[in-house]
Parts: sequence; structure tokens; C-alpha cells
Amino acid sequence: MVRVAAIQLEPVLADIDANLQACERLATAAGVAGAEIIALPEFFSTGIGFSERLIDAVLPPNGPATTLLQSIASRFGALVGGSFLCRDDDGQVRNAYLLAGPDGVLGRHDKDLPTLWENAFYIGGSDPGIIEAGNYRVGAAVCWELMRTGTVRRLRGNIDFLMSGSGWWSMPDWPPAALFERMERANAATAHRAATTFARFIGAPVIHAAHTGPLDCGLPWMPGDYHGRFEGLAVITDATGAIVAAREPGAGAGMALGDITPGSTAPLQDSPDRFWLHRRGALPAFAWHYHRWHGRRWYRRHMLTG
Repeated sequence: MVRVAAIQLEPVLADIDANLQACERLATAAGVAGAEIIALPEFFSTGIGFSERLIDAVLPPNGPATTLLQSIASRFGALVGGSFLCRDDDGQVRNAYLLAGPDGVLGRHDKDLPTLWENAFYIGGSDPGIIEAGNYRVGAAVCWELMRTGTVRRLRGNIDFLMSGSGWWSMPDWPPAALFERMERANAATAHRAATTFARFIGAPVIHAAHTGPLDCGLPWMPGDYHGRFEGLAVITDATGAIVAAREPGAGAGMALGDITPGSTAPLQDSPDRFWLHRRGALPAFAWHYHRWHGRRWYRRHMLTG
């Protein structure tokens, strides 16, 4: 059994200093509690929303986000992972998940496809998301990667545990209220189900960090702004998908702390013969396409350098 922690963060959008300080405090608490593996959320240095402030919040591969991962890993002799907006030497920005150990960075995974307005801030990657860490084969996948059958195919049978994190948004509070409340219940259920059931598809434990708290930002091609929240639920599961520990969204910043048995087992559930593991609903499906149309053009105009 190995003690692990999944961090739940209340991010300040695009405020690198505030977010790294919060992550250091929470990860330190996890290390003091005996965690040997610590998962930080996706976009742990910035949070995520549609805001031009993110243009100036992109970090280099060897910048302060990486330094934080290495510092915590070295201090506690732990594995520490999380993702951030990373500008590489080719001028492109990627959502880079780095895993650090006591002796430095062990590997990296670039999220495969940006989700919704994320298209405005980075491009996708194509690596398998498997990192060798001593005796462990560590899988890396974040947020809507947990929604896709392709992620199951590349990880199933090939990892001892998954390190993950999300910055999943709620539905906006628009009229008619009854309709959007119903869609939000379904959205929140999918957000939490995607993280907690993924172990059943891959046959390995899952350590899933998360963002929680309010989010206010712009909304592309819309007259108003977005006012909502992050869905939260930092959670740890065993290889069967049973919840070992969780921090509910309403509990705010903190951590889920529990013990797992690393290793690959026979998956309990086959992935469906389709692109998506879970049904998204009509509005998210529409938003998936329109944000890609908008975001790719916005990225070329505002984010791309070199």
C-alpha cells in the first residue's frame, strides 16, 4: 500500500504567484501527512478560463511551475505531478503534465486535445502518456482525456496507476432556469463520474486532483461573460473504481488522502465502440465544435510565437 494525495485547489485565474503559493502549501501538507505520490490539478499555475490574462501566464518548461514540482518531490522523496501552460522552444504552447521525482523531472505528457475554450491557449499532443518512475509505470491524463476511448486504449494494461487532474466548468446560469439547472446536474454528474469510473476501464488506481470554487471570465462569440464554477471532486480510487478518499467540491481547497495498491489488473469494464466514453449532451457537443473554430484562430493570432 502506498499513501497518495489528490490536491483540490481554488485557483485565482492567471495569477501564477497566488496559485503556486497555494499549491506549495497544499502539497506540503500532503507530504507531511505521509503522501509518497501527490497529484496537482490541470493548469495548477493559472486555473483555466477564457481570459487574455493567460497570454502572459505561460511558463517555460524549466520555469517556476517545474521548480515547484521538483522542490516538493525532493523535500518529501515523493512523486509529484501536475500540468501547466508551457511554451516550448518551437514557440508553441502545450498543456504539459510533468512528473517529478526526488532527482528531477521523470517525464512529460501533453494533453491530446484542448477542451472548448482551451483551444485558444494551446495545441494538443500525441504521446502515449506513460512515464517510467522507478518501479512504477505512471499514466498521465487530464480532464476530458478521461472522456475518450482513445485514452483507455493507450493506458489499459500499461500502467500501475493514473495521475490526473481537471479544471471542469459548470454550465452557465442562463434562462430558462429549469432547463439549465437540469443540464448542470447532468454536467456535474459526468464530471465526477468520468474521474471515478476511469479505473474500471483501465484496471489501475486513479489519483485525480481538481479545481473548485467560482470562475468569472469572458465567453467567446457571446455578448455576455461566463459566471460559473469549477466542478471539483479531488478523488482517489482503487483499480476497481471504488472510492478510497475524496474531497467534495463544497469543501473547498484541501486534499484527498488515502492508500492504494499500485499495479495493473484486468479491467472491470470494456470501453464502448465510440469516440466518447460518456454522453456529453447537446450543448457541450455544440460548444465543443464552436470553441474549436474560434479557439484555433485566436491561438494563432494571440499565443503563437516564432
